[in-house]
Amino acid sequence: MSAPAVPSTDLGTKVGSVVLPNPVMTASGTSGHGTELGAYGPLADLGAVVVKSVSAEPWPGNPAPRVTEVAAGMLNSVGLEGPGMTRWVAEDLAQLRAAGARVVASIWGRSVADYRRAAELLAPAVGDGTVVAVEVNVSCPNVEDRGNMFAHSPSATAAAVGASDCGVPRWAKLSPNVPDLREIAAAALSAGAESLTLVNTLLGMAIDVEHRRPALGAGGGGLSGPAVHPVAVRAVFECRAAFPDAGIVGVGGVMNGRDAVELLLAGADAVQVGTATFAEPRAPWRVLRELVRWCEQHGGTTVQELVGAAHG
Repeated sequence: MSAPAVPSTDLGTKVGSVVLPNPVMTASGTSGHGTELGAYGPLADLGAVVVKSVSAEPWPGNPAPRVTEVAAGMLNSVGLEGPGMTRWVAEDLAQLRAAGARVVASIWGRSVADYRRAAELLAPAVGDGTVVAVEVNVSCPNVEDRGNMFAHSPSATAAAVGASDCGVPRWAKLSPNVPDLREIAAAALSAGAESLTLVNTLLGMAIDVEHRRPALGAGGGGLSGPAVHPVAVRAVFECRAAFPDAGIVGVGGVMNGRDAVELLLAGADAVQVGTATFAEPRAPWRVLRELVRWCEQHGGTTVQELVGAAHG
């Protein structure tokens, strides 16, 4: 296992009201539903573990193939496969609790009622402090709106976030595939989100030129990795300027400590490491060590001093 970072500077941060010992987390959908990454490093050493999105009921996901590599990143179309909230609480959350992890649960649904039901099933499990927040993944098709994404509509985003109260702070994970992300962010915050997670994947597609068909079983998918990092930086920067009091988590193409610093400077209170873990499961701990080293090389800079510093 990776040795825990021993910082000489203060890495502590707050995402809204959620206090974390350091700003490096996993990203939803890239580290499993539970302790899968625990074989590669101590989960308690990370700021938090953000688990794969879970719906109220079990969900089979999309047909294979589900993942394909592309230039500067990857496309995925896993389709939010999951065990359902009741089983997740009984099995995966119990294992995360035993590992000493701080957990950000992620929920999704295909209707507002689905989000409400997922939150209701999660609520009894949040009392011991293991679950520090719930991330509301609104990049999902809304069956009540002809399959349009919740995240593409201010009103639909607000409805999903409003239905997801389970007794811990809500983080709204937003899509960059909109004309004005700030409009969606404002709707999420007004509906009860304490923080914003910026950003989810970009819509993309790859074609298998030898077989003349889409490379993914469901057709298109979500683009993640280094290609989306500048998109995330801009989203964080613009939302920090627009919502100075909101908590913000930056996610998108964080491959090293420098990428993490860039998102912090743009205005993120914390960052998530996602796609990097597919090639290197120890990536979150490495990013944390590199962030520590960067702070030490720059005179013991603290995370709090970095957050939003690019705004002058």
